[in-house]
Amino acid sequence: MNSTQIKSIVENFSSSYMEENGFELVDVEYVKEGSNWFLRVYVDKEGGIDIDDCGIVSEFVSAKLDELDPIEEAYFLEVSSPGAERPLKKAEDVAKAVGKHVFVTTYEKIDGAKEFEGRLDGFDGTTLNVTVGRRKHAIPYDKVASARLAIVF
Repeated sequence: MNSTQIKSIVENFSSSYMEENGFELVDVEYVKEGSNWFLRVYVDKEGGIDIDDCGIVSEFVSAKLDELDPIEEAYFLEVSSPGAERPLKKAEDVAKAVGKHVFVTTYEKIDGAKEFEGRLDGFDGTTLNVTVGRRKHAIPYDKVASARLAIVF
């Protein structure tokens, strides 16, 4: 089974559990680093996630994976918070980030650039309005390669 299929399986069996227990499934990745495979599950909740929460989610995911057994090779399961620079994977994540500092990359140049770090002023479902310094940029959502919250130092 490939990484995309494994990611989909974990997302499918986790979504209702997460919702019922006050967690948000932020992202799932199944990657090979060196000779080891890692299944990483990123979760959050209102007010933030702690180590006990990660343990609860880890036990659920581990038990479900043992039951379904979709992964043939040995792997490490890691459950954690998405961190301060949380990825904005879905349109609803972007909408929740309005008013915050973000870092956005695009598939093609927009206003002469492919990277934008600034305040997300608005998002209407099709366009991100980002202010970088004094310059405002309208970035089509379908041109966004990646987006995440960014820390201002």
